[in-house]
Amino acid sequence: MRRATYLLAVMATAFLTACGGSDNDDLPVTTTTAAATTIDKVAQDRGFGALLAAATKAELGSALSDANAQLTVLAPTDAAFNNLATALGFANATAMVNALPAATLKNILSYHVLPGNKPAAQLTAAAQSNQATLYSFEGQPASVAVNTAGGVKVGDAVLTNANVVATDVAASNGVIHAIDKVLVPPGVLNIVQMAQLNPELSSLVGAVTRANLQGTLSGAGPFTVFAPTNAAFAAAPSGLSTQQLSTVLTYHVLGTQVLASQIPFGTPIGTAANQAITFNAGTPPTITDTTSTPARITATNVRASNGVIHLIDKVLIPAL
Repeated sequence: MRRATYLLAVMATAFLTACGGSDNDDLPVTTTTAAATTIDKVAQDRGFGALLAAATKAELGSALSDANAQLTVLAPTDAAFNNLATALGFANATAMVNALPAATLKNILSYHVLPGNKPAAQLTAAAQSNQATLYSFEGQPASVAVNTAGGVKVGDAVLTNANVVATDVAASNGVIHAIDKVLVPPGVLNIVQMAQLNPELSSLVGAVTRANLQGTLSGAGPFTVFAPTNAAFAAAPSGLSTQQLSTVLTYHVLGTQVLASQIPFGTPIGTAANQAITFNAGTPPTITDTTSTPARITATNVRASNGVIHLIDKVLIPAL
């Protein structure tokens, strides 16, 4: 059983009160009162009902009583779960929890648990000393970094950050920090869903929907998608027909999974549009299309359940 199987046991021993003032310039701090006797008390007092529902559906309860575990739980609020649900097209967190498979919820919850008792001061110190990677999930790192305002953010596999909004809630077997976003682990959601959760890819999601390719890219795959950012779409040609848009989008798709370390530089590679692109080594590496301006690969290895996404700073232009 993954370390996240202790999640509710940790939460059941802590009573989270409202955020108070802090002498710590790095992070907000909460105070702690007497231990709660039930998970329902925790959920009621601090708005973790969606977290409770997700953990219940994931059938984690039977393994949540290890009093010797020392864990750090990053606990998303109900608002965080509702935001995730809305981004994925669900009416609310309840609808999302009801619809997602138990295994998916279990993987998502496990991504919110760090091994060991890591109070806020330790997270801040680690981040300030460039020790940002504090744990991993399925071989992929999860990062902690200090922003310019002195707060702590936790990065996820979608390349977005959760803010730590309440800290240092002591439990008998660890510590809890509340966060304002549900962290998304690698390899759990499909390519379309991963794109939906990254605000920098909203133009791509809209284009995929317009071209009616969302079903294809949600399929079994595996696929590799070179995903232009919103800025890339803003600089791209407009006024394309639906068919032309479909050709442009499929020009960004490979019919196999190619991680960053597997990119074949210098050799033309066929795309789903039946036209080739060429990868060029460099820092950053680039992609040559039919134009004279290459696209730079700006982020790599966004792992989805049916493939991988790499972000690029230009829309690739095929022969239309």
